[in-house]
Amino acid sequence: MAEIPETNREGADPLGQSLLAGDDDLAAWFVREVLPLEATLMQFLHHNWHNKSDIADLRQEVYVRICEAAQKQIPDHTKRFVLTTARNLLIDCVRREHVVPIEAVADVDALGTALDAPGPERVTLARDELRRLQGALDRLPPRCREAVVLAHVEGLPGREIAARMGITEGMVSVHLAHGVRALANLLYGETPTRGGSA
Repeated sequence: MAEIPETNREGADPLGQSLLAGDDDLAAWFVREVLPLEATLMQFLHHNWHNKSDIADLRQEVYVRICEAAQKQIPDHTKRFVLTTARNLLIDCVRREHVVPIEAVADVDALGTALDAPGPERVTLARDELRRLQGALDRLPPRCREAVVLAHVEGLPGREIAARMGITEGMVSVHLAHGVRALANLLYGETPTRGGSA
């Protein structure tokens, strides 16, 4: 059953009347604009909620939410506001139904969820891809390989790569361009170009 606050359960404040008490304009608006939409609201709830025994409670919760919001400002488009409120309530109820309190599960592994650990097939594929990449890196000219490793494996900026390699930043860019192009050619079956061997 949907979790509805106790103030809206059967026998408690029908139609949110305590919210309307003392505000004649709000009460008049509610009777004139909202109550005539009850059939539409009920049809919406019946169509969109799986547990039909919750419908009366859901209707009451929609009315309470409408009254609380209307105390701040009465909406211009009542029908749209009522249906949007109902939709948001159903979304909230679905979220509450799918939440599993951590206290309810003694062992997190009992949840049966995979923690981001890849399966054996994925591990095997990843290892194969790494072997292919290492083989392609080994086939690069030494200066291109060094620039690619410093930039894409170690994550160094061009200025630092230039200082480590003892070359200009422009040459780093040239080595990187040749190295990445050659890697792509080696990995995707095209004939590598040898223009990057500096």
